[in-house]
Amino acid sequence: MPRGGKVNKKGRARHFTSPEELERQRKEDQRNWRAKQEEASDSDSNESKSEKSGSGSGSESEEEAVNGKGPTPAVDIENPNHVVKQAKKVGDLDVNDATKPELSRREREEIDKQKAREHYQKLHAQGKTDEARADLARLAIIRQQREEAAKKRDDEKKMKEAAAAAKTASIQKAIGKRT
Repeated sequence: MPRGGKVNKKGRARHFTSPEELERQRKEDQRNWRAKQEEASDSDSNESKSEKSGSGSGSESEEEAVNGKGPTPAVDIENPNHVVKQAKKVGDLDVNDATKPELSRREREEIDKQKAREHYQKLHAQGKTDEARADLARLAIIRQQREEAAKKRDDEKKMKEAAAAAKTASIQKAIGKRT
């Protein structure tokens, strides 16, 4: 049997790494990391010495960044999804944009519907829509029918008055002849 001495449910032996071996691997990894850091700092310091024109403050801040706690990434990786906020100048800002709130899609649609309704009502009042023309034609027909009905009533009224007058005249004649 292997070192662990136990077999798992799949029939394979478990393998446990001894604490001494783990400690040895950790120390070896630390040594490799330190060696890489020293190489990187040496190459950075050589470059900074060649670029330096006499000021000592720039190299000290670089050494502090390299000697800081924790590993520094060997390659700078940029996140493509990271959005860097850019500072805006006061002169570039538009005062009108700041006062207008952003409208949602539903609010914009509601405003558009209301404007379209008002525009339609305006055209309707001017008689420029098909519905307005149809309404005006119906109204003209109704007016004509009402005028004809009014004439008919007037004629019937005159006829009734004439008949009543003739009847009273005939009654008067009949009464006048008797007496």
